[in-house]
Amino acid sequence: MNLQSPYLITDMSQEVFHCEEELKLDSGETLQEFQLSYTTQGHLTPKKDNVIWVLHALTGDANVHEWWSGLVGEDKFFDPTKYFIVCANLLGSCYGSTQPLSEDPKTGKPYYYDFPNLSTRDMANAFDKLREHLGIQQIDTVIGGSLGGQVALEWSYKLAEKVKNTVIVASNAKTSPWTIGFNEAQRMSIESDSTWGQNNPDAGKKGLEAARAIGMLSYRHQDIFQASQGETEEKIDHFKVSSYLRYQGQKLANRFNALSYWVLTKAMDSHDLGRGRGGTAAALSQIKSKVLSIGINTDLLFTKEESQFISKNVPNGTYREISSIYGHDAFLVENEQLNYILKSFYLENNG
Repeated sequence: MNLQSPYLITDMSQEVFHCEEELKLDSGETLQEFQLSYTTQGHLTPKKDNVIWVLHALTGDANVHEWWSGLVGEDKFFDPTKYFIVCANLLGSCYGSTQPLSEDPKTGKPYYYDFPNLSTRDMANAFDKLREHLGIQQIDTVIGGSLGGQVALEWSYKLAEKVKNTVIVASNAKTSPWTIGFNEAQRMSIESDSTWGQNNPDAGKKGLEAARAIGMLSYRHQDIFQASQGETEEKIDHFKVSSYLRYQGQKLANRFNALSYWVLTKAMDSHDLGRGRGGTAAALSQIKSKVLSIGINTDLLFTKEESQFISKNVPNGTYREISSIYGHDAFLVENEQLNYILKSFYLENNG
């Protein structure tokens, strides 16, 4: 990594990329056109060799400096005074990218339930269209966590020599039946909402609240629930954890929509780097970049063994582990450990 830069101003830009080319999807369907909302911070060097592309998780957005503030920002590991940092909202997400509530150009009305199924490969292909639009030929680092890590791995395979480093945090090469089961239970909750099926932006909102509560049980380890939601008084009802999960459900439902949640969890289920490529191990063996795979010792959703599998099967892989009480969400919380792991990796592998 080039740690020297003449730029001192960290301009941030929030823009929308409109792609008028047809995007062929894994499902056999097509998006006639699409858009991606994205942010950029910093400036490209004359050699254009300082691009950091960050991919967000399930309900994240393009404002990486907000949700990963311990990693991205001035004087942080990915400092926009040194790097050109790009973060785009995933296709299918409801923060400015094409999603089920977007207008279908064929009908002039929102897609709603006619929005096509997406895969992580489709999302990676959409990002590659944005990369070409931005005139970026070489990426120093592609980094993502959870669903973002899945898309990052797919994109790294596609980018081949165009990416130097790939950092996959709390993710995997193929979604496990365990994770698909959690996602299916969440979608069943959405389906049970009596408004689901209506052409209404708020359809499934109460179901989404329940889905988020289920999701929280997989994002956090039981130890953090005990530490933060444990009771000090004797009671038979009205437990703290009950209020906590209801609050988290309402909080998400007020900022997200059930249709996008449905599409994104389906995309997570679809993730299989080895599909059509001879299996996951064979596909991983074709990745050209240096790969840092970071697991979390208490992750119940994407186990550390899945992260280890990635590092063992790529030609140039490194495995590191975060030790935390937080479970899967530790990749957004344990900033000190993550910074140390990244610093060590770049010193060892990039000089």
